[in-house]
Amino acid sequence: MTAAVVAEDVRRVYGDTTALEGVSLTVDEGDVFALIGPNGAGKTTLVRALLGTTDAEGDVTVFGTDPRAVERARLGSLPQSFEPPARLTARELLDYYGGLYDEARPVSDVLDDVGLRDDADTWYENLSGGQQRRVCVGTALVNDPDLLVLDEPTTGIDPAGRRALWRLIEDLAAGGTTVFLTTHYMAEAERLADEVGLLADGKLVARDSPTALIADHGGESRLAIDTDADPAITADLDYPAELADGKLTVYDVPPEEIGAVVAALDSAGATCDSINWTEPDLEDVYLDLTGQAVTASGETVSRGETPLADGGRQDGDGSETGGDRP
Repeated sequence: MTAAVVAEDVRRVYGDTTALEGVSLTVDEGDVFALIGPNGAGKTTLVRALLGTTDAEGDVTVFGTDPRAVERARLGSLPQSFEPPARLTARELLDYYGGLYDEARPVSDVLDDVGLRDDADTWYENLSGGQQRRVCVGTALVNDPDLLVLDEPTTGIDPAGRRALWRLIEDLAAGGTTVFLTTHYMAEAERLADEVGLLADGKLVARDSPTALIADHGGESRLAIDTDADPAITADLDYPAELADGKLTVYDVPPEEIGAVVAALDSAGATCDSINWTEPDLEDVYLDLTGQAVTASGETVSRGETPLADGGRQDGDGSETGGDRP
């Protein structure tokens, strides 16, 4: 396949801070590449290096040439922070950004793509957060780019808006657009990407398809059961298991064998108060490779800390830090 983006040993230093340290990657034409990492990992710096909007050591080519020399109409970019004029309508905004190119797509087609035909004449400031982000994506699509670069496109929007953007990105990729996106949502990368790069402290710690990364680094599936069983029950099961504080964890159990585990507990006279089976995912991969997990707000928590719903963490002593609490 032909490479749309090639980065070799890219390094960027700001004063005493190394934002990128020897990052190398390739994105083939027509693929979706997702760069995963928490806030401060270097994702935005790498995006700017790939687009030629910041100086960096190393070699970067886009469609075989220096990114600064690529025809601008071939590129579409949505920065993480982008605030268009709030007192323009969605239609007016797309018309304005389309006017920056010699040739642009019909605004009505872009409105259809981003699901805003019915709200086209609503002021940007009166749209919901998810609708605003879709308008912003639309501004990056008006020139029908060959390469679309999205820096955390779904941060701060509701789940329904996030799913709508996922469907749009999938449709664009199916139509042949190369997509490079950054995210700290592991599920987003797992769903959308042909290939994933895991970035931590400016270093690319792994790069492969989501399936391959999970197979190599995700660990086993886990079956968790709240039970009053005796610890000796673990010797009677056909799978590795441990029992502590009333929770039985059984590893590498295929879904079709869950019933056999429950039957073994029943035969031993034990109760099953709750059952939860989980497969490994990219969160497990990131934790395995870096020793850290990424919260919904893009912060990191180390092993032994519990992520909180507001994006903060609970330390081993029960104290809470970070997050969005007032």
